[in-house]
Amino acid sequence: MVNLPIEPPDTPAPRQDPLLRSLRVGRLEVRLAQGAEEVDAIQALRYRVFYQEMAARPDAEMRRRERDFDAFDEICDHLLVIDHGKAGTEPGRVVGTYRLLRRSRIPPGRAFYTAGEYDIDRLLSMDGEMVELGRSCVEATHRSGAAIQLLLRGIGAYVTYHGCVAMFGCASLPGTDVEAMAPQLAYLYHHHLTPEDIRPRARPELYVAMDRLPADAIDDRAVTAFLPPLVKGYLRAGCKIGDGAVVDHQFQTTDVCVVLITERAAARYRSRYGSENEES
Repeated sequence: MVNLPIEPPDTPAPRQDPLLRSLRVGRLEVRLAQGAEEVDAIQALRYRVFYQEMAARPDAEMRRRERDFDAFDEICDHLLVIDHGKAGTEPGRVVGTYRLLRRSRIPPGRAFYTAGEYDIDRLLSMDGEMVELGRSCVEATHRSGAAIQLLLRGIGAYVTYHGCVAMFGCASLPGTDVEAMAPQLAYLYHHHLTPEDIRPRARPELYVAMDRLPADAIDDRAVTAFLPPLVKGYLRAGCKIGDGAVVDHQFQTTDVCVVLITERAAARYRSRYGSENEES
């Protein structure tokens, strides 16, 4: 007989990332992807949304595999939403995702994805862990709110567990005609600009001015109705926007940089996207 070591009774159990299990609301579940098969399902969702629905431009290998992928996938955590049972849909289908990259996970010589579009040095001068949000998408049939709310709750649980002092990333507005989206860009600039001490700024060669209209020429209510649901969710959570937009020709979008300093907005974020597990 092999005698197994027994932990002392007063030894606390190791703290477990809550997203290695799941947060659940009704038939929807949010958690971190576990294994290559789930990451592959996420990449397939991203391909359907970005390239087949939104007309982004895949390279030859992406088109052959019908997957959206890049070198960042291997160093990121992947948040997913699974639909466990809606009539007429595939059971267990991945319907939403976010890619999460913590500063402590970046190998030497690598940088955040956002640094390719924005100067984020002032933000990175802050001490502590922080997380970049990216590659977010939700299946068209699930954009009414529940899946998005659950993704944001998942991010809240992730940020709390890892003690992140900030989260940030590029959020996309559909289209590349910046004049057509002048009211949205100007609204974000005039009402939600990040404090100057941590403000990201679009790289000079990519910089598109956002203050394209004066503040008094904007119908705030009408403009916010045309913002993408994820961007509206960020603003409700207290997120701020960097200076300058960037046109992304591959994805056929116009990007803005979104920042949330958790110590400045923790109560507001938790009250709206708290990590409590709900089941129904």
